[in-house]
Amino acid sequence: MKTTPVRFTVRLTLGLFSFAAASFCRADGPYHLVKEIAVGGEGGWDVMSVDPTAHRVYVSHATKIVVIDTTKDEVVGEIADTPGVHSFDAAPELGRGFSGNGKENKSSIVDLKTLQTIAKVDTGQNPDIVLYERGHREVYAFNGKDNSATVFEAATGKAVTTIPLGGKPEYAQADPAAGRVYVNLEDKSEVIVIDTATHQIVAHWPIAPGEEPTGLALDLAHHRLILGCGNEKMIIMDSTNGHVVTTLDAGPGIDAASFDPGTALAFVSAGGSGTVTIAHEDTPDKFTIVQTLPTARGARTMTLDPTTHKIYLASAQFEAPATPPAAGAPRSRPKMIPGTFKVLVYGLN
Repeated sequence: MKTTPVRFTVRLTLGLFSFAAASFCRADGPYHLVKEIAVGGEGGWDVMSVDPTAHRVYVSHATKIVVIDTTKDEVVGEIADTPGVHSFDAAPELGRGFSGNGKENKSSIVDLKTLQTIAKVDTGQNPDIVLYERGHREVYAFNGKDNSATVFEAATGKAVTTIPLGGKPEYAQADPAAGRVYVNLEDKSEVIVIDTATHQIVAHWPIAPGEEPTGLALDLAHHRLILGCGNEKMIIMDSTNGHVVTTLDAGPGIDAASFDPGTALAFVSAGGSGTVTIAHEDTPDKFTIVQTLPTARGARTMTLDPTTHKIYLASAQFEAPATPPAAGAPRSRPKMIPGTFKVLVYGLN
C-alpha cells in the first residue's frame, strides 16, 4: 500500500440489521465518530488489519505494529522490530501473525499471545501486503519492488515458491473455497488471479473504467470484489469472471477498501478528501452510496471489524506549508506533527 507522508462470516441480529437499514435514510448517513485513540510516536504508517476472533486491530507504524483492543478501543501492546512495516495478517487457528517488513525484506512470524517474534522469513524486495491463505495455510508476501509474491508455510516458515506477478501489487484477498487469491496491480490497472493449488496466475482482468487500484475487499457470499482506484472510482467486479458490474464515484487519494457481510456495506477510504465513501449492496449487481463520511486529512488506511461493524482509520495532525507551491510545481507532502498519530473509530448510528 502507499505509505503516508510519514504515511499515509459474521451474522448480524435481526434487530440491529433493521436499525442499520433504517438509518440509511438519515441525511447524515449510518456512520458517526465514536472515539479517537491517541497513539503518538513518530514515523509513518500503513495498512491496518483486524482479527475479530481476538478483538484486535493491528496498525503498521514505522518499525512496530500497534495493537488495539476493539472491546475497549484502547492500545494494549505492540509488536517490535518490524523495520518499515507495511502490513500484518493474523492466523488465529495457528496462534500466529505475519508482517511485511519493507526495510529488511523479511516477514516476521509472531506469537499472537505474547506478541513476540518467533522467526523471520526472507522475502523479495520491500514486502508490502502480507496475506494468510487459510485453504492451504500458506502466507503470501507481495513484494513491491521486484513485483513478485513470496509464498511460505505458515506453520514452519519454509519457503514454498516465488511467483512473478508482472506488475506492482497493492492489495490482495483470498477465497479459500474457490482456491483463488486476487491481487490488484496498481501500475497495470488490473486484477490478477492466482490458483492456490498450483501457485500459477490463471487470469488477468482489466478494471476499466478504474485506474491504479489500491484498496481491495471481497464479498465472499456474492463473489464481488470491491476496488478503490486512483482515479476516484469504486469498482465492483465479479470475482468469478472479472466482469466489472458497476462503478461509483469516490474521493481523491483512495487507499483502502472494506466490506461488511453483516450490513452489506462497502467502504472506500480517501485521504485526499478526508472521506469514506459507503455504499450499500442492494443486490450483487447494484450498489448505492448511502454516505460520504467526513474523516480527517490523510486518513487513507482503514480496516473494519465485522463483529462490531466499526471502521478504524489512521491519521495525524500536519503542519501547514510555509508557502504554497509555485504554479506548475509538484506539491510537497505535508509534515506530520510529532506525537499526533491517532486512530479514528466510527460506528453505526
